[in-house]
Amino acid sequence: MSPDHPPGLDPDRLRGLLDRERPGLVRGPLTGRLIEGGRSNLTYDVTDGTGRWVVRRPPLGHVLATAHDMRREHRVISALHPTDVPVPRPVLLCEDEEVLGAPFYVMEFVQGTPYRTADQLAPLGPERTRAVALSLVDTLVDLHAVDPAAVGLADFGRPEGFLDRQLRRWGKQLDASRNRDLPGIDELHATLGRELPDSPAPTVVHGDYRLDNVLIDAGDRITAILDWEMSTLGDPLTDLGLLVMYSTRLGMPDSPVSTTAEAPGHPSPAELVERYAARSGRDVSAVSWYTAFAWFKLAVILEGIHYRYTLGQTVGRGFDRIGELVPVFIEHGLTTLTRTQEG
Repeated sequence: MSPDHPPGLDPDRLRGLLDRERPGLVRGPLTGRLIEGGRSNLTYDVTDGTGRWVVRRPPLGHVLATAHDMRREHRVISALHPTDVPVPRPVLLCEDEEVLGAPFYVMEFVQGTPYRTADQLAPLGPERTRAVALSLVDTLVDLHAVDPAAVGLADFGRPEGFLDRQLRRWGKQLDASRNRDLPGIDELHATLGRELPDSPAPTVVHGDYRLDNVLIDAGDRITAILDWEMSTLGDPLTDLGLLVMYSTRLGMPDSPVSTTAEAPGHPSPAELVERYAARSGRDVSAVSWYTAFAWFKLAVILEGIHYRYTLGQTVGRGFDRIGELVPVFIEHGLTTLTRTQEG
């Protein structure tokens, strides 16, 4: 197959649609390439030689329910684009599966780098690395400051009982992937359920907020937040807990899970939490619970990947090491909860 025609993308059909729906936008034949790094939905870089766009669609062989992600992603970036939250400009949502074989949407291409590892951050130096990490917190505060109703997202989720539903959802995910003994994970899940905090007022929640889901330009500014497939209305501190988790040193060189915490100059988790609290005005006294929940959630996700690996359903580098990370994440979760109980 031609590199100009990756699986899941037909540039000619796409151009035909854009010519009909956005006349004059495209000025020549389209070519496209798959952007590596996505874990679920597929992302393509598309150009006519002058203009440049991004196409997002469900994975090949997707089930029908996955199509909903495209509507949600397009809806949330369309709602947030006029605000201070940096998101790509939406161009078009297409729910006609005849065009590319699945619903998809098109957005503008935004320049920037997604920093996935400490090694990628290291050339920036300690001062710039610190500034980038702190700007990640500031941008999260901006997201959580958006009034959902004011941007047409009042019905974007069900905030009532959000944390309880999240715990039950990931508990079910764990049960679906059980194929070995995981000491401590049931204790972690049960303790999280017993100590459920009271949620603050709901906000738009990204659901997977971390450094490699944003683009950073040459001036160290965040140009876009990407990958909104898990976004909803819910408890904003779940985003903070996840960010704290990803900013904690794992102490595992060459971990297959992306983390930038080891980069020189990276702020400590405590400093990130303090900055979020100061800028948002929210009570973050229960942040340890949210961080422990993030450890649990990622442990479940990793165990699912490990389970698929044991069945021979994953292809690529690093999958053989995912399984050894799960006990590490469980231990971090339990340790974090212990700090909550002691505090």
